[in-house]
Amino acid sequence: METRTKIVFLMHPKEFKKEKANTGRLTHLCLPQSVIYMGIAFDDHEEVQTLIKDPRNLTVLLYPGVEARNLSTGELPPAELGERRLVVLLLDSTWGGARKMLRLSPSLQRLPRIMFTPTGRSRYVIKQQPHDGCLSTLEATHELLLALERSGLDRYPLPTQLLSIFERMQRFQIHCAADFARGGYRRQPYSDPSERTAPQGRSGQRRSAFLRRTGIDGSATPGPTRSLDQDSIPNSSTSNTSVALGGIAPG
Repeated sequence: METRTKIVFLMHPKEFKKEKANTGRLTHLCLPQSVIYMGIAFDDHEEVQTLIKDPRNLTVLLYPGVEARNLSTGELPPAELGERRLVVLLLDSTWGGARKMLRLSPSLQRLPRIMFTPTGRSRYVIKQQPHDGCLSTLEATHELLLALERSGLDRYPLPTQLLSIFERMQRFQIHCAADFARGGYRRQPYSDPSERTAPQGRSGQRRSAFLRRTGIDGSATPGPTRSLDQDSIPNSSTSNTSVALGGIAPG
């Protein structure tokens, strides 16, 4: 499926090694204008730095926060992109892994940030998300493309393709888990995601507070429109996030 936007999956090594449910790799195979780079720190990554420094690109980080431009509310008009190509970097890791990746990559911290407001809860059955606002990498990319099309920044010609593949992948995993002749699979039925209890404790409380501040849970008021020029974004690290909520993708 062709897109004008180049989507770059910055994949943590632990995610890269997953074989049964690596939705980032599955998403990449569906999008010719995407690429996967594996690593933890990207300041010395030649390909990533070339994309960031190329004046023909508007390179942004998909990461929610109070300073992020919300594509779902039209905070990035097409006129601001101009003739440049939109390049979206997406951290593909767990909460803790993405936080470390961002902390070790000051050049990513300085990038303009975008986010979206999810249109629904995660469809993940074979994994439990740490919060209602969290999505798989595949779902986050689907929501990103929906928001880009609504904003007039790109076209999303096959909006059912990614979710259909996601459903088929999960159906296959559930089928394998029910086959006792296969090793390496769980032997218990998957519970209904709506009946699961979100992780508690300090980390869960911090995630909930972060999502309230960013407005992903619908509680925050959108801020004023901000410039996406790289020099206008403060050099600040994010304290307690991971990444595909309104742009954070754990798995």
